[in-house]
Amino acid sequence: MSTATDLEQETRWLDDNEMAAWLPLVRVVQVLPHALDSQLREEVGISHAYYSMLALLSQAEDRTLSMGELARSTGTTPSRLSHAVDVLVGRGWVERVRCDADRRVQYAVLTDTGMEVVREVAPRHVAQVRRLVFDRLTPEQVDVLAAVSSSILEALDECG
Repeated sequence: MSTATDLEQETRWLDDNEMAAWLPLVRVVQVLPHALDSQLREEVGISHAYYSMLALLSQAEDRTLSMGELARSTGTTPSRLSHAVDVLVGRGWVERVRCDADRRVQYAVLTDTGMEVVREVAPRHVAQVRRLVFDRLTPEQVDVLAAVSSSILEALDECG
């Protein structure tokens, strides 16, 4: 049986360089969603997570994704996605449609009204994203951010 001292000796602690990268990343992960939520809640009364669902649907073929694909793409649990889609259905922005071939499968479909919301909000949302993120980075840093984010997401996808 390992003791606390054994575990401490086996732990690969973060070095100063890694800690200098880790702490700001944690803060970005915590603070950025709140900043994006704030703007979207003020403008259309929804969170960034809900807006992301609308944006993904707006880019999908026929503005349609299966509920499973939408959950995976947004990193949302099926139960949270179901609640979110209920809210969006209630606003008339999304419809739920059952698959004729497999009654267990449901699709989320962005309505024309939902598409208008995306078209209206997207320019200001993109301006906020630019202001908070991309206007502060060089083109080289954007490339690094893309590579780093992809690597981290790959590890997260492997977790489940």
